[in-house]
Amino acid sequence: MTTAATALARTATATPRWRRSLGHLTTHVVVIILLIIWLIPTIGLLINSFRPSEAVQTSGWWTIIFQPSQVTLDNYAYVLAQSGLWQGFINSLFITIPATVIPIFVAAFAAYAFAWMQFPGRNLLFVVVVGLLVVPLQTTFVPVLQLFGKFGLNGQFIALWLAHTGYGLPFAVYLLRNYMSGLPREVFEAAAIDGASPATAFFRLAIPMSVPVLAALAIFQFLFVWNDLLVALVYIGAANPSNQPLTLVIANLVGSYGNGWWYLAAAAFISMAVPLAVFFSLQRYFVRGIVSGSVKG
Repeated sequence: MTTAATALARTATATPRWRRSLGHLTTHVVVIILLIIWLIPTIGLLINSFRPSEAVQTSGWWTIIFQPSQVTLDNYAYVLAQSGLWQGFINSLFITIPATVIPIFVAAFAAYAFAWMQFPGRNLLFVVVVGLLVVPLQTTFVPVLQLFGKFGLNGQFIALWLAHTGYGLPFAVYLLRNYMSGLPREVFEAAAIDGASPATAFFRLAIPMSVPVLAALAIFQFLFVWNDLLVALVYIGAANPSNQPLTLVIANLVGSYGNGWWYLAAAAFISMAVPLAVFFSLQRYFVRGIVSGSVKG
């Protein structure tokens, strides 16, 4: 009787493990399938970047499996030979780096104030700042463009620096404030007892402990600014062609009637090199920073 009960107990405990393993396997299979579906457009774009224009216009990207002779570097050679490409690359760096650093720097000060400093209307002001997240960018173009025109900023790099700072601040303040409010209170109280000023606590404590969320925010802001076309088109556009970023240069590869569109695939992967390098260099902070900064309130 005891032996039978023991065997039954072993069976009962073995079944949940088997079911859990099956559940994990099912989850992994579903995630892999979704990942493949998500990557199919990117894979197709990558393959088309190595195919000649005649093949791109007459057949699907999957035909390269049966005709590997289609592979060519002509598209990349054409794109890299464009006179304005490298200037656009340099311009994108001049635009993206300050437009990433400035909003993060300003948002860090604001987030620390919202999280650890007491002042009248703090919560109301924070709600107003977060509420700006729902304001469409398109509604700001005309008034901001007119304002920049009065100061002669249209077509200049500083116009994009200021514009992207304004557009990126609401999300940056929200993310950083939520993260900083979850930092250990005891650390800041001990610093205050030792005579540390708010500025000292900010630079010596808050910033070092917020490196993960700062890195995650830097990835978001860098990718948004580097890949931006609309804001650059509005504030730079044709006002100063020598200051056009890489996205505008790539858009100009296509003629007025859509000819040359097959070069966009190669140009897109050339422009992806820098964002990918930034993402992979900071990816270890990405998940930790986003999760910690988005669930605390």
